[in-house]
Amino acid sequence: MRLVLLGPPGAGKGTQAARLVEKHGVPQLSTGDMLRAAVAAKTPIGLRAKEIMDAGALVPDEVVIGLIDERLGASDCANGFILDGFPRTVAQAEALRELLERRGLTLDAVLELAVDEGALVDRMRKRVDETRAAGGAVRADDNPESFKTRLEAYRAQTAPVSAHYARRSELTKIDGMAPIEEVTAEIDRALSSAG
Repeated sequence: MRLVLLGPPGAGKGTQAARLVEKHGVPQLSTGDMLRAAVAAKTPIGLRAKEIMDAGALVPDEVVIGLIDERLGASDCANGFILDGFPRTVAQAEALRELLERRGLTLDAVLELAVDEGALVDRMRKRVDETRAAGGAVRADDNPESFKTRLEAYRAQTAPVSAHYARRSELTKIDGMAPIEEVTAEIDRALSSAG
């Protein structure tokens, strides 16, 4: 299973990705995690990314794509992967398609968790309260002001990715406002019809 999981911050991508990892035995690939791991491992791409990040710049697409290309060659990706948080732009979506074509692969599905953005702030507050109650660490950007900024960035940069995949008839929208179990069941149905 090769899957792209789209949706704004707080849509439940992490929750659903964890369930997919458990059910299908494929890794969830987060570009942030991959960047941190490459920097820590001092790989050539990691060293380049560190230099760029240390200068306060955003890591360019070519470096991120190189990182994903490197990661897809790992043995745990042999049966597939879940991309969460990537692609973030249409240019990255096109670069991903080209990278997969070079490897003789295609995506099995592109799923978008569609949500009511107004309800996401309430969902974020609930998540923060639950995390604190459990004694966990709360993300620094889990506050209403930062969250709204993240949503604006998503709308400006990443929402066009959804339209890109829809134009290519590759997008399946899932009601991300449904209860978690229902979202999981809807994802399973979408993956069954895709596969």
